[in-house]
Amino acid sequence: MVSSLLANVDVLLGFAILILTIFYRFQVPPVLGFLVTGMLIGPYGLGILNGGHNELNADLGVIFLLFTIGVDLSLKELWKMKKALFLGGTLQIVLTTFLTLIVCSSLGFSSSTSVFLGFLISLSSTAIVLKVLQDRNEVYTQHGKTSLAILIFQDLAIVPLILITPLLVGDSLNFEGSLSTVFLKGSLIILVFILSAKFLIPWIFYHVGRTGNKELFLVSVVFICLSTALFTSSIGLSLALGAFLAGIVISGSQYSQQAMGNIVPLRDMFMSFFFVSVGMLLNIGYLFDHLPILILASFVLIFIKSIAGVTITFLLGYPLRTAILTGLALSQVGEFSFVLSRLGVEYSLLTEETYQAFLAVSIITMGVTPFLINSSYKPADFFVTKVSGTTNGMKLIHGLYSEPIIEEQAEPEMKDHLIIVGFGFSGRTVSKAAKAAGIPYIIVEENPETVNQEKQKGENIHYGDATFEVVLEHAGVKSARVLIIGVSDSTATGKIVETAKKLNPNICIIAKVRNLQEMRHLSALGADEIIPEEYETSVEIFVRVLEKYLVPRENIEKLVNDVRANGYRMMRKLSGTTCCDSEFSIKDGLPGVDIQILKVGQGSSFDGKALADLDFRKNHGVTVLSIRRGSDVIYTPEGNFILYAKDACIILGKPEDLCNIRRFFESVHG
Repeated sequence: MVSSLLANVDVLLGFAILILTIFYRFQVPPVLGFLVTGMLIGPYGLGILNGGHNELNADLGVIFLLFTIGVDLSLKELWKMKKALFLGGTLQIVLTTFLTLIVCSSLGFSSSTSVFLGFLISLSSTAIVLKVLQDRNEVYTQHGKTSLAILIFQDLAIVPLILITPLLVGDSLNFEGSLSTVFLKGSLIILVFILSAKFLIPWIFYHVGRTGNKELFLVSVVFICLSTALFTSSIGLSLALGAFLAGIVISGSQYSQQAMGNIVPLRDMFMSFFFVSVGMLLNIGYLFDHLPILILASFVLIFIKSIAGVTITFLLGYPLRTAILTGLALSQVGEFSFVLSRLGVEYSLLTEETYQAFLAVSIITMGVTPFLINSSYKPADFFVTKVSGTTNGMKLIHGLYSEPIIEEQAEPEMKDHLIIVGFGFSGRTVSKAAKAAGIPYIIVEENPETVNQEKQKGENIHYGDATFEVVLEHAGVKSARVLIIGVSDSTATGKIVETAKKLNPNICIIAKVRNLQEMRHLSALGADEIIPEEYETSVEIFVRVLEKYLVPRENIEKLVNDVRANGYRMMRKLSGTTCCDSEFSIKDGLPGVDIQILKVGQGSSFDGKALADLDFRKNHGVTVLSIRRGSDVIYTPEGNFILYAKDACIILGKPEDLCNIRRFFESVHG
């Protein structure tokens, strides 16, 4: 039996490399590889390791995981998710525990054991779900953010669940005394962390940062993380809770990004140890002896958790599709369940056989989670399609807040307008620019809280899932000129493009994607312009490099324009077809000619003059192609058309002539 810590780690990593390499060839998620590694080398497998040293590694993995989650969030972000976090998290645990209680009681378990099993099953795996969502670039989608909020609440809920567990066996605890103890501990934690956030943490990082020593900064981050975890543990609370709160404190400082960069490699390493240690707990013999019943139990567990997750997310007001994706994402047993299960064995709430069955079912659900999340869109679309044909189908599809979008009449006066799907950072930026330019626009957003808040501010925003025709029709897609898609969900983006093009083949669609791999699919569906975030990031880096080498600004702008034009054209060619003639541009087809939009200013000499009298071509060497007045566009204005202040003229001409005429638009000239 290998006993030393160093040899333990060496053997563990060696087997993990072998198994993960094999799993990679078959595209099996790494998490499942670590679980299988633990089962293989553990005491119930080959017996190479006994798991003694790995409990420390597992604890460190959970600590660093919760610490990075805390650093990546802020109190402000947590407050934005308060409804999904507190209400959704509470209801999810209560409903899952209630459903488990019914099932377990019918199987002959005692009420206390049934409730405890409900506690265990109600917790989901933050590590696995976040890892899969990050790999799919879906953490900031609506179902991703809702899942994250409920997962964070579950991680925090481990503390009261640990406190409640002794009461299930009739432990002679004074309940009032327990409440007062919890209150005192909570007050102490709040006081310590307020003082730390205000004085201690900034002071430590300030003096460490002054040294410029990266190793010292890393040591300081690890010290703060472990110290806070040990502090909460010393007063009877969770190690992970202290790490999470330490991360929250650091997230509000200017050192959060550096701390995150330092701790992520450690987190990934120790989280791999955690999943290996979980796999080592499972008796492989018991698993194969009872495989059919364990698979059935896993299916029932996934069904119970999915029903609870879908119900709670739907009650929060989200569309059915988001509810289904969230429910399936939360349908496994979590890592903190293993921590809590040890307490159940200690208090005799779980027999050895029940404990082994719980471990086996939990590992099965954790193993199938990546596959379940990756394939969750098909069942979501299937149920949405089935429900759409029922009497209250649209109410179910769009959620509890959908009444306004079904009952509101479309806005017939809006035409040639802009539709913005998603009111995140991109949507807000575009709406501000549209408002400043006087372009009429309408926003479609599926977060009910965001819709309510922005409506109170006077935004023209409507609730709904833009993947459905009725939502886009309500937004006036048939008469709109441009559709901007700023959601992070690549699958939803593709559906929106497809639906919008079917309703209005002439609409110009501009879509945001996270990486270049998604461009081919969207281009084939008919998106006119596709903006990949990683491509734009490289362009911005390119600009910064040129600035450092003191390249003139006008040269930088010309190079950037060429890079964007050639780069995007190249990407659009990947599909073999394009939805517009990307081979022609003003600069390529008409050398030395450009197009600009100039607005007639207040007091301009052009204000109140007819185009024939101004004779732009003769007097200024330019041609007026069209004019936008408010929401109306005059594509071929006649000579008797009179210009007024705030009219936007689209003008063709040489760059120097366009530069010279600009001053006539802006002020009075004789």
